[in-house]
Order: sequence, then structure tokens, then C-alpha cells
Amino acid sequence: MSGVKIVSTIGPATESEDIIRALVQAGTDVARLNGAHGDLGWHTRTIARLRSAAPQVPIMLDLPGTKIRTSRLQYEPRVTRGERIILTSDLTHDGRVKVPMSDGRLVDLVAPGSTILADDGHLRFTVQEVIGGDIACLAETDGTLGSRKGLHVLGVSTQSAMLTDTDRSLLAFAKDQGVDFVGVSGAQDARHVETVRATIGQTAPRVIAKIESPRGLDHLPEILEVSDGIMIDRGDLALEAGSSNISLLQKRIVASARKAGRPVIVATEMLHSMTRHSVPTKAEVSDITNAVLDGASTVMLSAETAIGRFPIEAVSTIRGIVESAVAHLQSTLDHHGDPHDHSSIPQAMGDAIALLCRRLPVTQIVAVTRGGYAARMIAAQMPRQPILAVSDHPIAARSFQLLPGTEGLSVNL
Repeated sequence: MSGVKIVSTIGPATESEDIIRALVQAGTDVARLNGAHGDLGWHTRTIARLRSAAPQVPIMLDLPGTKIRTSRLQYEPRVTRGERIILTSDLTHDGRVKVPMSDGRLVDLVAPGSTILADDGHLRFTVQEVIGGDIACLAETDGTLGSRKGLHVLGVSTQSAMLTDTDRSLLAFAKDQGVDFVGVSGAQDARHVETVRATIGQTAPRVIAKIESPRGLDHLPEILEVSDGIMIDRGDLALEAGSSNISLLQKRIVASARKAGRPVIVATEMLHSMTRHSVPTKAEVSDITNAVLDGASTVMLSAETAIGRFPIEAVSTIRGIVESAVAHLQSTLDHHGDPHDHSSIPQAMGDAIALLCRRLPVTQIVAVTRGGYAARMIAAQMPRQPILAVSDHPIAARSFQLLPGTEGLSVNL
């Protein structure tokens, strides 16, 4: 049973049943679909393959939210530093002459001299002029501007606490398809998350709030209170809060999630080099290790498994790094205990259970729970023993797979 869980994003490189089985064999615990990519037909077919090849694996569907992106392009332009490129609100273009955007709001947010970052900051453009619905830019970096890549104006937040028509359509789709989790992009505050939950109108899918903006950070305690878990989207968060702060912010968010007894997913470029290469960099190994030592319950692969050349190797690699880090963490906890301050009654009970399991010859922890609260509070203490979370609700039991060291089991009570 996995101590720290692994989320793998399914995409063109991994959509077949054989590859899905291989991903699970390599160590995948949760399958993620990105609602910003692919149409409903593709998602329907992929969910059917996932349920056929790996019925025990929960599925997470991310909502696109209000992030401004490039449209789906027939031609993805390669740009070089000093080259002129035009972004446009005119959707009739295909990327050859002008690059269409999913949302015309960007035209009103920029002026000559503004900086636009694309694809999590890998591409950088300086605005030269705004003419009608066109934004003429000068490329400051080399690279390819691909389809559905995020566009961010430096110093300006484009995310808002609203549900778009696309979000609402995808929520209805997620309910119809029996998806286990939905990811709320750019979660702003508790009201934002509760709006999503009210739109769902039932206990499933469960709600994962994505923290990717200073506003989300400011409202983190209340977001944790109303969410089933959170995801640290380090790409957008680094753009809005500054890349030099991202490691410290990650530690802060993970610590807050642990204290609240919520699973926390650390995401974005965990093994980015393995999108093109078969081995990771030492910096990536260190990054993953530190995320586990901080207390992350889950780590996520995005492009590495969605479009990468080595998806199976990426999952196997991150599984090996995670297991080494978990072994070290457990040894530290055995000798020194948990340094975090847990003051509430549920946290104190979790501490007591974890202490008993470290001192007594316990081989497994069984938590009988309908919604998962007991399993969450125990899992947050990261006991060495595997946790068997038993519920009479099959969908709830499958969702427990997101919790560290936990396996959900559905029984008729």
C-alpha cells in the first residue's frame, strides 16, 4: 500500500487501457483528467477505459476555471527571442498569423510595456501595442506556444471566484460519469468552493481546491474547512506570488493542510525533465523528497504522463523517490515524534492513535467511517501501519485512495 500517493495525468500518451494498467502497476494511485484539454467525447472514452482497466483507481477532473488560455490551435507557432507575435480575440485564426485566445479579457488587462507569461512562465512576451482585439508582443524567450496554454499578465490576477459555463458543463459531466474528485482551479475563498459544492448538489464528486493565487493563500484556513483536500498548483502560484517564494509557500500550505487533517497534493513540474528524458535531475529528486518530508500526502505528474515520452518510467521513478523519503520520515517519527503542534481534540486523538501504533505490535489500522473523517485524521499523522478505511458507500470508499497510507474498502454494513 502506498504511503504517499501518486496522481498521474492521463493524456494522449497514456489514454490506452494497456498503458493505464502499466501506470497503475508502476505506482499510480489516482488518475487525473485536465478539463482544459480534450473535449467531452475524449473524456468520456478515457473514463470508460480507466474504469475498465483500473476500476479501483479514483478519477479527478480539473475544472478550467477563469484562467485565460490560448485556444486549440491547428498550428502551434515556434517563436524566437526578438520575434513579433500577435495574440488575438478573433477565434477564426489558427495560430499561423495570429494566436487566438480563449477569453478576450486579456485585451483590457494589458498596455504597452506589460509582460505576458505563457505556459507556466516558460515563455515571456512584452506588449508593444494593443489594436482592437489584437495584442502585438515581442518574444523575450525562445519556445513553442502550444494549444490551451495559460496566459498570465505579470502583476495582474485573471482568476475570479466564479463558475464559467464550461465549468458548470463539466460539473454536470463529472456527476453523470461518476468521477470521484473535481479540482477547483484558482480557489479564491470558502464561498468559491461552496458554490462548486452546491452546484454538484450531492456528496460526490468530492472537491479539491487548487491553491494558485495570493487570494487563495489569504483565505487558506477557510478553504481547508470546506474542501475535501487541496492541491498546490506551483506553476500559477509562482507566477502570482513570485518564484523565489514558492518553496516556503509550499511548506506553509502543507503544514496548514496537515493541521486541518486534509490531504494535500503537491503539483507542477515534479519530474519535468522526464517529459523528454528517461532520468530525472538531482534537483527534481530533492524537490520530491522535500515535499514528502514536509508532509505532502500526494504528489502529481502532469505533462510527464499526459504527453511525455517516458510516462511509465516517470511514475516508477517518482514512486521510488517517494518510498525512500517515506522510509526516512518514518524513522524520524519513530525516534523524535511529530514536531507539528496539534491542539484540537480530533488531532489529539490522531496523535494518540499514531503513538499507540508506534509503541505496540500493531500491523494494520482499521477505520470504520462513512464519509472518511476518521480515516483523514488518522492518515494526517502518517502512521507506519497501513490504514484500511471501511465504508458502506462505494464511491466514498474509492475516494479514500487519495489519503496517504490508506486503502478504501466498501462493505455492506
